[in-house]
Amino acid sequence: MQIGYNHNMNIYFDIDGVILANDKQPALHVKEFLSYFIERYPTYWLTTHCKGDAKYTVSHIERYLDKELLELVKKIKPTNWSMSKTEAIDFSQPFIWFDDQVFEFEKEQLRKHNSLNSWINVDLRENPNHLKDILELFRDHNKDLPKH
Repeated sequence: MQIGYNHNMNIYFDIDGVILANDKQPALHVKEFLSYFIERYPTYWLTTHCKGDAKYTVSHIERYLDKELLELVKKIKPTNWSMSKTEAIDFSQPFIWFDDQVFEFEKEQLRKHNSLNSWINVDLRENPNHLKDILELFRDHNKDLPKH
Protein backbone atom coordinates (compact mmCIF):
# COMPACT_ATOMS: atom_id res chain seq x y z
CA MET A 1 0.00 0.00 0.00
CA GLN A 2 1.36 3.42 -0.98
CA ILE A 3 0.93 5.52 2.12
CA GLY A 4 3.46 8.26 1.37
CA TYR A 5 2.20 11.80 0.99
CA ASN A 6 1.95 12.99 -2.60
CA HIS A 7 -0.32 15.82 -3.78
CA ASN A 8 -0.35 14.19 -7.21
CA MET A 9 -1.72 10.93 -5.88
CA ASN A 10 -5.23 10.28 -7.11
CA ILE A 11 -7.77 8.73 -4.77
CA TYR A 12 -10.60 6.58 -6.16
CA PHE A 13 -13.70 5.68 -4.13
CA ASP A 14 -16.22 2.91 -4.56
CA ILE A 15 -19.61 3.47 -2.92
CA ASP A 16 -21.11 0.12 -1.93
CA GLY A 17 -19.05 -1.43 0.84
CA VAL A 18 -16.87 1.68 1.23
CA ILE A 19 -18.95 4.87 1.54
CA LEU A 20 -22.13 2.94 2.33
CA ALA A 21 -21.77 0.05 4.77
CA ASN A 22 -24.88 -1.55 3.32
CA ASP A 23 -27.74 -0.50 1.07
CA LYS A 24 -29.14 1.94 3.58
CA GLN A 25 -26.51 3.49 5.82
CA PRO A 26 -23.16 5.27 5.59
CA ALA A 27 -20.09 3.43 6.83
CA LEU A 28 -18.82 4.24 10.31
CA HIS A 29 -16.26 7.10 10.25
CA VAL A 30 -17.01 7.90 6.59
CA LYS A 31 -17.17 11.68 7.15
CA GLU A 32 -13.69 11.86 8.71
CA PHE A 33 -12.36 9.42 6.10
CA LEU A 34 -13.67 11.39 3.11
CA SER A 35 -12.72 14.76 4.62
CA TYR A 36 -9.14 13.66 5.06
CA PHE A 37 -8.69 12.56 1.44
CA ILE A 38 -10.80 15.24 -0.24
CA GLU A 39 -8.81 17.98 1.56
CA ARG A 40 -5.44 16.56 0.48
CA TYR A 41 -5.73 14.76 -2.83
CA PRO A 42 -7.57 14.78 -6.16
CA THR A 43 -10.52 12.45 -5.54
CA TYR A 44 -12.63 10.48 -8.02
CA TRP A 45 -15.61 8.15 -8.01
CA LEU A 46 -14.78 4.64 -9.20
CA THR A 47 -18.08 2.87 -8.77
CA THR A 48 -20.84 1.26 -10.80
CA HIS A 49 -22.88 4.32 -9.80
CA CYS A 50 -20.71 6.73 -11.80
CA LYS A 51 -20.25 6.58 -15.53
CA GLY A 52 -19.19 10.10 -16.42
CA ASP A 53 -21.74 12.08 -14.39
CA ALA A 54 -21.19 12.77 -10.69
CA LYS A 55 -24.67 14.31 -10.36
CA TYR A 56 -26.19 10.85 -10.85
CA THR A 57 -23.74 9.42 -8.32
CA VAL A 58 -24.62 12.02 -5.69
CA SER A 59 -28.36 11.60 -6.30
CA HIS A 60 -27.93 7.83 -5.81
CA ILE A 61 -26.52 8.25 -2.29
CA GLU A 62 -27.81 11.61 -1.05
CA ARG A 63 -30.80 10.18 0.84
CA TYR A 64 -28.37 8.31 3.13
CA LEU A 65 -26.12 11.28 3.91
CA ASP A 66 -26.43 14.25 6.23
CA LYS A 67 -25.97 17.75 4.80
CA GLU A 68 -22.27 18.01 5.70
CA LEU A 69 -21.42 14.65 4.16
CA LEU A 70 -23.47 15.49 1.08
CA GLU A 71 -21.43 18.67 0.54
CA LEU A 72 -18.25 16.61 0.85
CA VAL A 73 -19.20 13.98 -1.73
CA LYS A 74 -20.18 16.69 -4.21
CA LYS A 75 -16.45 17.55 -4.40
CA ILE A 76 -15.54 14.09 -5.76
CA LYS A 77 -14.99 14.12 -9.51
CA PRO A 78 -16.61 11.63 -11.90
CA THR A 79 -14.88 8.92 -13.90
CA ASN A 80 -16.12 7.10 -16.96
CA TRP A 81 -15.59 3.47 -17.92
CA SER A 82 -17.51 0.72 -19.70
CA MET A 83 -16.37 -2.83 -18.86
CA SER A 84 -13.73 -2.49 -16.16
CA LYS A 85 -13.30 0.14 -13.49
CA THR A 86 -9.57 0.08 -14.21
CA GLU A 87 -10.31 1.83 -17.54
CA ALA A 88 -10.88 5.02 -15.53
CA ILE A 89 -7.62 4.85 -13.54
CA ASP A 90 -4.82 7.17 -14.58
CA PHE A 91 -1.89 4.75 -14.29
CA SER A 92 0.59 7.56 -15.04
CA GLN A 93 -0.07 8.95 -11.52
CA PRO A 94 0.33 7.28 -8.14
CA PHE A 95 -3.08 6.32 -6.78
CA ILE A 96 -5.06 4.60 -4.07
CA TRP A 97 -8.29 2.81 -4.92
CA PHE A 98 -10.68 2.06 -2.06
CA ASP A 99 -13.01 -0.78 -3.07
CA ASP A 100 -14.53 -3.75 -1.29
CA GLN A 101 -14.69 -6.02 -4.32
CA VAL A 102 -12.42 -5.97 -7.34
CA PHE A 103 -12.95 -8.50 -10.11
CA GLU A 104 -10.12 -10.80 -11.18
CA PHE A 105 -9.83 -9.10 -14.60
CA GLU A 106 -9.44 -5.75 -12.80
CA LYS A 107 -6.77 -7.22 -10.54
CA GLU A 108 -5.03 -8.46 -13.69
CA GLN A 109 -4.96 -4.89 -15.05
CA LEU A 110 -3.56 -3.63 -11.75
CA ARG A 111 -0.85 -6.33 -11.89
CA LYS A 112 -0.06 -5.41 -15.50
CA HIS A 113 0.56 -1.82 -14.36
CA ASN A 114 2.44 -2.97 -11.25
CA SER A 115 -0.28 -1.34 -9.13
CA LEU A 116 -2.01 -4.16 -7.26
CA ASN A 117 -0.77 -2.67 -3.97
CA SER A 118 -2.61 0.59 -4.83
CA TRP A 119 -5.94 -1.14 -4.25
CA ILE A 120 -7.06 -1.11 -0.62
CA ASN A 121 -9.56 -3.86 0.02
CA VAL A 122 -12.12 -2.29 2.34
CA ASP A 123 -13.94 -4.93 4.38
CA LEU A 124 -16.65 -3.36 6.51
CA ARG A 125 -18.33 -6.72 7.22
CA GLU A 126 -15.25 -8.13 8.88
CA ASN A 127 -14.27 -4.80 10.45
CA PRO A 128 -17.01 -2.12 10.70
CA ASN A 129 -14.29 0.36 11.77
CA HIS A 130 -12.07 -0.33 8.77
CA LEU A 131 -12.28 3.27 7.46
CA LYS A 132 -11.06 4.56 10.83
CA ASP A 133 -8.17 2.07 10.80
CA ILE A 134 -7.16 3.09 7.26
CA LEU A 135 -7.37 6.76 8.17
CA GLU A 136 -5.13 6.26 11.21
CA LEU A 137 -2.53 4.60 8.98
CA PHE A 138 -2.52 7.57 6.61
CA ARG A 139 -2.46 10.10 9.44
CA ASP A 140 0.46 8.35 11.13
CA HIS A 141 2.48 8.40 7.90
CA ASN A 142 1.61 11.97 6.98
CA LYS A 143 1.80 13.91 10.26
CA ASP A 144 2.17 17.69 10.01
CA LEU A 145 1.89 17.80 6.23
CA PRO A 146 -0.10 20.59 4.56
CA LYS A 147 -3.50 20.28 2.96
CA HIS A 148 -3.72 21.31 -0.68
